[in-house]
Amino acid sequence: MMQQLQPTRMHWARAVPSDFGGQAPAPRSGHTAVAIGGSKVVVFGGFADKRFLADIAVYDVENRLWYTPECSGSGPDGQPGPSPRAFHVAVVIDCNMFIFGGRSGGKRDSATTKHSQYVSVLLLRSDIWQWSEMTGFGDLPSPREFAAASAIGNRKIVMYGGWDGKKWLSDVYVMDTMSLEWTELAVTGSAPPPRCGHSATMIEKRLLIFGGRGGTGPIMGDLWALKGITEEDNETPGWTQLKLPGQSPSARCGHSVTSGGPYLLLFGGHGTGGWLSRYDVYYNECVILDRVSVQWKRLPTSNEPPPPRAYHSMTCIGPRFLLFGGFDGKNTFGDLWWLVPEDDPIAKRDLVPSVGSDSNHSTVTGDAQQSALKESESQSDESPMLELAKRLGIPLYVEPSASFVDEINDKELMELSSRLIGESLPTTDQLACIQALRDHWRSSPSSSIQLQELGPLLRDYQRLIIRRFVESPSPAFLEREDRRLFHLKNASQLRMDDIPILLGEYRTLLST
Repeated sequence: MMQQLQPTRMHWARAVPSDFGGQAPAPRSGHTAVAIGGSKVVVFGGFADKRFLADIAVYDVENRLWYTPECSGSGPDGQPGPSPRAFHVAVVIDCNMFIFGGRSGGKRDSATTKHSQYVSVLLLRSDIWQWSEMTGFGDLPSPREFAAASAIGNRKIVMYGGWDGKKWLSDVYVMDTMSLEWTELAVTGSAPPPRCGHSATMIEKRLLIFGGRGGTGPIMGDLWALKGITEEDNETPGWTQLKLPGQSPSARCGHSVTSGGPYLLLFGGHGTGGWLSRYDVYYNECVILDRVSVQWKRLPTSNEPPPPRAYHSMTCIGPRFLLFGGFDGKNTFGDLWWLVPEDDPIAKRDLVPSVGSDSNHSTVTGDAQQSALKESESQSDESPMLELAKRLGIPLYVEPSASFVDEINDKELMELSSRLIGESLPTTDQLACIQALRDHWRSSPSSSIQLQELGPLLRDYQRLIIRRFVESPSPAFLEREDRRLFHLKNASQLRMDDIPILLGEYRTLLST
């Protein structure tokens, strides 16, 4: 049996002034950032400070320089380019960036315009930048925002889903960029529920879509593949839902999926937590879809990750990824982050950790910086939970000092175990109470678990994982997949469908 290769460990590093020359783009979310020709990254549009943007910022990879190009061409209202917008799609074909759809503000806050038959094209030739607004024909897609699109080879673009202001969409359109003809794909059989805020990526003649928000229920976490997109495929168009092994990402929208060599990198996004009361959750974990083994994996990372966010951009530049912008429900980000291999020069420099999630590139300075450094060093030395989280490459939202306590000091656990026995036992018999409670959880179906049991159960689950790691921090342990809920802060973040997973993984931990 061939041994599966583990993903290369990557390193997060916040960009510093010496990384770039010029003026980096202003904070925003809902923008696009695409690589053109492997030498340029083009950031367009977005939303910030209650206004829609139409500016362009270009990063010259070779010269490590940000600049604003002078663009020629004609657009609405005499402007040289498209009107301001966010939550549009941008796809690169050859040296052309095609812009479609999105939302732009009107005179009233509730007024929106969704761009449809017009396709804006930014043409780059020998550092000459020119906008062209072209009129498509054929099966024109309806105006929409929060759609997702991907290039098919070096000529066509496929687009799926979105929101038209009244309903979620599930249609598929293909545009020939040479003729500007749109064709709606007639797909037979089962299909994904309508959605917006999802991702769409072409992989080997298949369009993969993941996640999104729809009208039939909560935010989604399903993965679908579409075949027969072009006539050359000689296949009948059809959807297939994929249920892949491994540590699949939780349901989310507004995430990014970026192709990088043998895998797809999923980062960030917005979801919901809790099962008695729902609340917003923003993510900053890295999950990869390994194209070789065809399974989900957690990408191991070192250093502190960026603050959680959604509607950001993640662009692949050779072996590096560049993260920019986004929104976390309160803050609009303007920070730039590198995700690089551990042997990259950026990973080897000594960075001071930043604290907070402001959008002004600020870092902690003076006494606050020293305090943060001391706290970080203290946690690194004292907390096996924090050490394990870093080794696993997952975000940790629990307070290590408060969560990793012995069973005897877990008051709720002890009270629950005593009630299960039916009497309060002396201290010498407390271990028997704990064992009885664990046996109860080992044999109980998930439907019988009471609300008051979830907190002690989650903490005991995390406690067993930490104990296994401390006793045997082997590579084999780090490759296990019975820790999907390790990062949760408390039981209120559990969803109904998390409880069977929690019990299953807990029983596995007890048996080993």
